[in-house]
Amino acid sequence: MPNRLAAETSPYLLQHQHNPVDWFPWGPEALARAQAEDKPIFLSIGYAACHWCHVMAHESFEDPATAALMNQHFINIKVDREERPDLDSIYMQAVVALTGHGGWPMSVFLTPAGAPFYGGTYYPPRPVQGMPAFRQVLQGLTDAWRDRRETVLKSAAEVLNHVRQGELLGLPPAADTLSLDTVRAAVQSLWRAFDWNDHGWGGAPKFPQPMTLEFLLRAHLLTGEATPLELATKTLTSMARGGLYDQLGGGFHRYATDARWLVPHFEKMLYDNAQLARVYLHAYQLTGTAAYRRVTEEILDYVLREMTDPAGGFYSSQDADSDGHEGRFFTWSEPELDAALGAGAALFKAAYGVTPQGNFEGQNILFAALDVDDLAARFDLPAAEVAARLAAARAVLFDLRARRVHPGRDDKVLAGWNGLMLAALAEAGRVLDRADYRQAAVANANFALTVLRRADGRLYRSWRNGAAKLNAYLEDYANLAEGLLALYETTFDPAYYTTVEALLASALDHFADPRGGFFDTSDDHETLVTRPKDIQDNATPSGSAMAVTALLKLAAYSGASRFAEAADAALTSVQPVLSQYPSGFAQWLIALTFRLGGPREVALVGDPADPATRALLGVVTHPYRPFQVTALKSSKAASPVPLLAGRELVGGRPAAYVCVNFACRLPVTEPAALAEQLAAPPPA
Repeated sequence: MPNRLAAETSPYLLQHQHNPVDWFPWGPEALARAQAEDKPIFLSIGYAACHWCHVMAHESFEDPATAALMNQHFINIKVDREERPDLDSIYMQAVVALTGHGGWPMSVFLTPAGAPFYGGTYYPPRPVQGMPAFRQVLQGLTDAWRDRRETVLKSAAEVLNHVRQGELLGLPPAADTLSLDTVRAAVQSLWRAFDWNDHGWGGAPKFPQPMTLEFLLRAHLLTGEATPLELATKTLTSMARGGLYDQLGGGFHRYATDARWLVPHFEKMLYDNAQLARVYLHAYQLTGTAAYRRVTEEILDYVLREMTDPAGGFYSSQDADSDGHEGRFFTWSEPELDAALGAGAALFKAAYGVTPQGNFEGQNILFAALDVDDLAARFDLPAAEVAARLAAARAVLFDLRARRVHPGRDDKVLAGWNGLMLAALAEAGRVLDRADYRQAAVANANFALTVLRRADGRLYRSWRNGAAKLNAYLEDYANLAEGLLALYETTFDPAYYTTVEALLASALDHFADPRGGFFDTSDDHETLVTRPKDIQDNATPSGSAMAVTALLKLAAYSGASRFAEAADAALTSVQPVLSQYPSGFAQWLIALTFRLGGPREVALVGDPADPATRALLGVVTHPYRPFQVTALKSSKAASPVPLLAGRELVGGRPAAYVCVNFACRLPVTEPAALAEQLAAPPPA
């Protein structure tokens, strides 16, 4: 018989509906049962694409003897971390405090009141490498709860107090001035930690860090220094050449298990690909490197092909496993390639590093081993012919791969993650003049604003199979606002702008901490053991940092002091840690560069179909101009965007008004004059 999880919509929870464990979803029933039966809670948090979550489920949660022990002594709760980032944040802090590290599956034990007293991540079914067996953990904690209750409760109080200290982070220090020195010091910190052999930061496992890369591109523009651009482009190139990138189908895997970007953990996450598509797009704008444009388009084409719901939402992730093996969908044996490509196999194998022994469990992860020019010299072929042959070979293998068992897909739609992808598609549609990207962005925005937005204007967190649920978090409001701002600058539909105003006003009303900064949960959210306030970026931007990013842009459009003051206060409060831990606060640094860049407020008046208007828009769009906002109206239309108030055609011609803090230069009608104004330094 299925357990209570059968009534849930999360694919991750549904994966456990036939476990012999008497699972509860998080909610009043489970918490009340723990209180009534005086049992501790076993809280298991994971997500659908998590390989080790699947392993622990198979080894322990599907085992009748283990399940019997769990059911007898614990109230067992299963949580999808992607649906409930608040619970994940609170209890991950506890696990890190208890063990010094975190990860998923997260296994944490709570008092009936919800206070954590013991935790870890994956537990094996038998003792191995100093790790206790999961059943040993269960029995030991059962004994402790029965025989040493006071010690357990004391430990829980200490851990909970540690977690609650996190609320004090990000509170305003003594008055300070936002400084370019912070940006330079952050670049220096990243330079010192850089991996000059394989590029990026850290060793194995090595994660893509799109926010850090985005900050470096902006730091290059802001300071004029070459180092930030060098760090960013070396890393972008190495990631795209490695096995971390799906060389056949596009899109990045979650992380590399080595330091060389070669062997990935094969799941693909929407949030990674959204952020990486955008930073590769910006790198293309900045450098003109064609490979960066190709990667951008391949990522977005993959998302439209495999991760888009017919209703317009974007799915959350794809698994690492398929056909019972990690990475099976993405890897190749040499005989498979020889049979598929025939006479063209030798060129392809040289290009993508294929060997008889392989580089992953006897199989080959494809990576860019040689450039087209090197291959042309080796095979005595024109470079254009090499490129054409490789493209044809990739098409053959892509079609062959499509017949394999596909990885599982988590098809729930999350508001915040969709906001990240909306921003990438909207901006790529504008910069690359891709109508399909613009159309997908519009469809996604319409989906979000009809399905994920409640009648009162507030948001839902999650949607699947026609059902929207869960109170949204700060990151949902902030990321969606950022995406809608990008879409406004692509379509200039004023409805998107007014929606952003409403979303960010709601964020200020319901998430602001009176002491400064923002909480992750709203003031009418479920009461938990603490109200999380995580200011540090993780794989996705901190909700607070993205809220500040969007508030600064909205302030540039509106001139509203409410938005600017809230953003400045939050930025000032975290500035002391930005240069010390830049990778952990990269979205804050992105917001800081915008603030310090003296953002230009560009008001355009003209018909978007008019070639003269389009010429002005071309200047605004190219090259990469991150320190500006752009608004447009036709000559006769009214607009809710304050920046456009009083703007008119000049001599009957389309015109551009360039302003800083709503102090405007004389309007111009020629593209060259507009480019000159945009290139001029902001007034001191």
